[in-house]
Amino acid sequence: MSDIQNLQSYDPFADLGDSKDTGDQQGYIHIRIQQRNGRKTLTTIQGLPSNFDKKRMLKIFKKDFACNGTLVEDEELGSVIQLQGDQRVKVLTLLTTEGGIDKKQVKIHGF
Repeated sequence: MSDIQNLQSYDPFADLGDSKDTGDQQGYIHIRIQQRNGRKTLTTIQGLPSNFDKKRMLKIFKKDFACNGTLVEDEELGSVIQLQGDQRVKVLTLLTTEGGIDKKQVKIHGF
């Protein structure tokens, strides 16, 4: 009788180890959207390079996009910028044009 390949256990994530995705693990900038209540959304930006001043970036985002925002310090994720509303495309265009960041370094998540 031949072995059935489908019944053998295989862990597809075994080669990854216990590394967590901290945002700047591979040099990526992650732009995510989170649903709040009703139609309200929250845009989060994490993994900005250390040469960017996060408070200054937050001030630029708030002024250019006419929205409110805050800077949150997280133990695992580091500094995370939170902006009100869906600002994913605006953040991407501002980072690529003004910040000099390559579009391949930015990952947009959500809907």
